[in-house]
Amino acid sequence: MEIKDIIKKVRQIEIRTKKKTESTLMGQYHSAFKGQGMTFSEVRRYQFGDDIRRIDWNKTARFREPYVKVMEEERELTLMLLVDISASMDYGTKTQLKREYVAEICASLGFSAAGNNDKVGLILFADKVYKVIPPKKGKKHILAILSTILSAEHVPAESKIDEALQFMMSVFKRKSMVFLFSDFEDQYDLKILRVASKKHQLLGMRIFDDKDDEIPDIGYALFRDAETGRQVWANTSAARWRYHFAENQKQKIKKITEDFENSSATFMNVKTADDYSRYLYEYFRKR
Repeated sequence: MEIKDIIKKVRQIEIRTKKKTESTLMGQYHSAFKGQGMTFSEVRRYQFGDDIRRIDWNKTARFREPYVKVMEEERELTLMLLVDISASMDYGTKTQLKREYVAEICASLGFSAAGNNDKVGLILFADKVYKVIPPKKGKKHILAILSTILSAEHVPAESKIDEALQFMMSVFKRKSMVFLFSDFEDQYDLKILRVASKKHQLLGMRIFDDKDDEIPDIGYALFRDAETGRQVWANTSAARWRYHFAENQKQKIKKITEDFENSSATFMNVKTADDYSRYLYEYFRKR
């Protein structure tokens, strides 16, 4: 994609998401995340009416009179966008490619964050981390993130979600809201998923196309894995073959959903033809 095409696409996404963000997501985002965190401020003498759960027992024992920890709301949130740029994400049979759909979701999240004066960062990954944009504020920063997502060279290699999560945890220590975008075609380490969701608030979004889960009857066809290059012939006319393929996909998604839920994280299965705003709205509302 040439520079002029990228600029045009960014502008289209900005216009398309503006109304959706302002009318649907901004209010729910603000309600869900503004002032949610609590951070330590100071220690002072106990006053009548203070919450006894805030008593600092070490200092109380040292000075032989009660002291309490004073907490204050964290007024700033950091959103981290982890985007899979393996070759299977550069694909689509409906209205747009997966990568373009992800960019649009990131735009809505980014503009919501900008309106809330929050920071947004980006990590592009496949078999390793390829690009990092540190968290910053502002609309111009969000537009730069969109341009980076759209212009990324997609990598013909298996995506390693573990690499992205481990990198994020090692570099960004502060608890953040993490949106992980991938088609989840490859394996991941459940232990790393659990650690990441303990340190950060994690939402995994599987972005998929109709043909990812169900293959139509097109006779004998040669299938090629965009990430590994492996090729295989299959008789798609066989109803049993199509059924087993679809069933295997269902079981895989069920397992991923259970892994996220058991890790105290959230997982969404979102098709490129769907209105993603209703998924995000419901997620923010539940928070």
